[in-house]
Amino acid sequence: MTPDRDIFRFPAEAYEVLRTLEAAGHEAYFVGGCVRDSVMGRPINDVDIATSARWEETASACQAAGMRAHETGVKHGTVTIVAGQHGFEVTTYRVDSATSADARHPDSVAFVSSIEEDLARRDFAMNAMAWHPERGLVDPHRGMGDIKAGVIRVVGDPARRFREDALRILRACRFASQLGFRIDDATYEAMLSQKHLLENVSTERVTHELDLMLLGAHVHDALMRTVDVVSFVLPELVAMKGCTQPTKYHCFDVLEHTAWAVQEARPTRLVRWAALCHDMGKPACRFLDADGVVHFYGHAAVGPGIARDMANRLLMSNAFKDGLCALVENHSDTVAATPRSVKRALAKLGGDVERLRSLLALKRADIRAHAPAYRSQTASIDDIERTLDAIVAEGEAFSVAQLAIGGRDVIATGVAEGPAVGAALQAALDAVIEGSVENERAQLLAFLGQPTTR
Repeated sequence: MTPDRDIFRFPAEAYEVLRTLEAAGHEAYFVGGCVRDSVMGRPINDVDIATSARWEETASACQAAGMRAHETGVKHGTVTIVAGQHGFEVTTYRVDSATSADARHPDSVAFVSSIEEDLARRDFAMNAMAWHPERGLVDPHRGMGDIKAGVIRVVGDPARRFREDALRILRACRFASQLGFRIDDATYEAMLSQKHLLENVSTERVTHELDLMLLGAHVHDALMRTVDVVSFVLPELVAMKGCTQPTKYHCFDVLEHTAWAVQEARPTRLVRWAALCHDMGKPACRFLDADGVVHFYGHAAVGPGIARDMANRLLMSNAFKDGLCALVENHSDTVAATPRSVKRALAKLGGDVERLRSLLALKRADIRAHAPAYRSQTASIDDIERTLDAIVAEGEAFSVAQLAIGGRDVIATGVAEGPAVGAALQAALDAVIEGSVENERAQLLAFLGQPTTR
């Protein structure tokens, strides 16, 4: 299968880099993911170029042509060329030497003279292709065939490739989620046997790959097919696998319900992670009552602790952890499509409108992952969102910051500085939400038991 030249639509500046290198007597190709995505008709985010030129020669030729060069990875032969508004990583043809003890970086690299040698060091066949506008496609490892078949297959010996860089194990899981491809049997067996090497990979790299995996368009299938690998870095998944939910609301065990919830969730980082974590407390809370009925009472209270431990381990930011745990804790809350109920939900989330929108997105995904007879209940979420939109549009108060009085007003009534001030403001907000007091200064001061002063 030879791709049509017209499918390769790289920025004009990328072609200029190619022409500049070849005019200086070097060979250069577009390579890797940009070639793969081109033949698949996917958006192209980064354009990488491989060349016979050493990095110094690349920098010199491109600077002479008016481009900028940044020494971003010269130890491994990489220089970033900035042409116009675009940056391109240009790397000398190379092969990696023996693997380092940390299974993350090669001990050193050796520069080679041909694109074929360079492609032989790459991770998966679908990424081991190069293309040139005149010379066409270079595909020595049958990457086009794998794309057509929807297969992720390692170049060469799988175990050796994963020993060279264990992150490739998670990259395979991520590509399965993004592309909807299945993983070749031999490749997956090596992923299972080598997954222990992931303990040597930096946490930041692991978390980044998990982020990309969860945001994939085929995340349900990827999670279900690779859970025995992914659980090495997400051990919380182990207890969910096989944890049955024999109730009328469910037709999947906790793991598959979770995988479907992630699939159905809005593709933002927070909502997808919350969908993954929302039922993590269920295995610990599962019990049979005297009638043999299964219950999961308290799982929403247990889940945030599990989610926070996981987020701490993955070095997620404090702000992200707080949002994640808030969504997990409140995912089972009942919210009616009334102004009072929605404002209560907002107040519980600290008045954060976007956090409530994320919570509603999580609740919708959770419902869609239930048994078919109960999936239509998402209509109630639509009603809640319309009520929320009206509250925001009308500027109604749902947080202490929106009250017509502040801390100084409370202190002026004789309340001592400290926690009592916050408690008084919260009581005033509760009264406003309940509709017993208008959000007006005189009424709020009267509510606090103080005559109005103007």
